[in-house]
Amino acid sequence: MKQNIFLRSLAISALLALTACAKADHDHDHDHDMSEDSADVAAVAPIVSTLTTYKSATCGCCKLWVEHAADNSFEVDAQNVSDLNAVKDKYQIAAEFQSCHTSVSPNGYVFEGHIPAKLIRQFLQNPPAGARGLAVPAMPLGSPGMEMGDRFTPYKVLQLNKDGSTTVYASIDRFEQQH
Repeated sequence: MKQNIFLRSLAISALLALTACAKADHDHDHDHDMSEDSADVAAVAPIVSTLTTYKSATCGCCKLWVEHAADNSFEVDAQNVSDLNAVKDKYQIAAEFQSCHTSVSPNGYVFEGHIPAKLIRQFLQNPPAGARGLAVPAMPLGSPGMEMGDRFTPYKVLQLNKDGSTTVYASIDRFEQQH
């Protein structure tokens, strides 16, 4: 985890250095288009998003999922709670969609269970109209945080909608689709 924080700090430092260099180049060459450098810098730097994850202190797979999210440029504030049912009630996660941990973005979207970080990022970059989050019910074998060698069980990532309905956001049929 400390290595992830160090790598994120290093990436941010590199971004700042590149931005400063681009500005210095622009100051010396007024014909240079700064927007090209800005686009290049933005493409290189990972977008860091924040999640608060509510979990049990003793759950190993939750810890592994938090590491998965951190390895994929999320800042995760992991909160160990004694009553996960109260968290799930607060965020209106129906029993049939529950898993072992609940994550919440700063803008209130909920992410229940072992969802691949890339799908959370995709959702946050373009939230579907009427959606309030995603869920992977239960704990599918081979999903992020639930890896057990080469064992894998296909699963669905469900979109939780504000009207109480769900739709399939993604079907994960192979391990490689998660990364």
